[in-house]
Amino acid sequence: MGISIPFFVGLINAKPHIGSACTEKRKEMNRGRNLLMAGAVLLTSLFFASLMVWLKPEPELRPLPTQIPFVTTTPAVAGASAIPVYGAGTVRPVAEIDVAAEINGKVVWVDPAFQSGGRVRKGQVLFRIEDADYRNRVQQAQANVAAQQVVLLQEEEESRIARAEYAQYKRRQADSTSLKEAGPLVLRQPQLEAAQAALGRDSAMLADAELALSRTEVRAPFSGIVRIESIDVGQFAVAGQGVGRLYAADAVEVVVPLSDANAVLIPGLWELEAGDGDTRVKARVIAEYGERSYAWEGYVDRAEASLDEQTRTINAIVRVPDPFASGTWAGADGDNANADPGPPLLVGKFVKVRIEGIIPDRYFILRRSALRPGNEIWAVRDDKLLTIVPVRVLQRSDDKVFVTGTLEAGQAVVIGGIQFATEGMVVQTAVRGDP
Repeated sequence: MGISIPFFVGLINAKPHIGSACTEKRKEMNRGRNLLMAGAVLLTSLFFASLMVWLKPEPELRPLPTQIPFVTTTPAVAGASAIPVYGAGTVRPVAEIDVAAEINGKVVWVDPAFQSGGRVRKGQVLFRIEDADYRNRVQQAQANVAAQQVVLLQEEEESRIARAEYAQYKRRQADSTSLKEAGPLVLRQPQLEAAQAALGRDSAMLADAELALSRTEVRAPFSGIVRIESIDVGQFAVAGQGVGRLYAADAVEVVVPLSDANAVLIPGLWELEAGDGDTRVKARVIAEYGERSYAWEGYVDRAEASLDEQTRTINAIVRVPDPFASGTWAGADGDNANADPGPPLLVGKFVKVRIEGIIPDRYFILRRSALRPGNEIWAVRDDKLLTIVPVRVLQRSDDKVFVTGTLEAGQAVVIGGIQFATEGMVVQTAVRGDP
């Protein structure tokens, strides 16, 4: 056994160095393979990319779009009827009064119709006051009148006798130069006048008693609607103290505030006289109930002679006769054949009003969108050239405008498509339809 222990120890220590060299060699081989694979992938990608570029189709050649703007137009419609004047207001009664007794007394009867919302006729008794005391006063006055009539008859007879006696005496003393005219007392003239005055006094007292008796029945001065009432049987009525409120049912009014520009469109506005029944300026009152609109026909009755202090507007008064008749359905399609009977035009209802204005010699109806800032219209001539037309605005509504200017009936006006325009600009048009 000639091998020594140090030799084995050195051999054992040499094995790790041999393994490390092999590992490094394998890493270098793997790195080379990875580089080769990466290069192959890159070359393949470049090949396919080049192939796709080479095989791509040629782009389609299209002509450049035109630079002429496209606009939407509508024809200008020549107006022939009255220009409408639009407004709104609140319905109010033509006449409204407080109901009160003219004498004092206990209430003994009240008409069932005399309550809030009730309808009463002209002359209908609303309530009665106990009349026993007033009947007694009438009887006393009648007795006094009868007594004074007897006194007057006696004085008339006495006066007649006195005149006859004086006439006879005067004939007997015809030759006497000292005969004097008879005095009033001789002829009983003062006594007769006193009896006549007493009869007149008692007759006046009888008339007062009968008038007071008639006032025990409180009657409606006109046909109307009871707004409020506060009286019942057994209550003591005090003269002049209101116990209810009544407003007329034959007509109502709507106060329509108008600007100067709108007021001037109403023909003969300042010539109208209140309550003369002049219905030449027609008006249409429209109220909404639920999802439906109902209309009543009326007329402009008058205009107030002063401006409203707050709004600085002119108040035109529109009167609607028979407001408690059912209104006609103002449906969008105009078909009200199958509509239910409309409601009455109630006091306090906010309504829209359409008044028939003047009829100018020449004007046009356009869509609201055709009107440009500065009161201008962009019109089209020769089917392609745009022209700027200054106009005077007569009236505006939600979707229409009424103007005068150098337009032609049926001429196309721009309502959309461009935001700016110049005179003579070339445009392409498409008609949207009538305004």
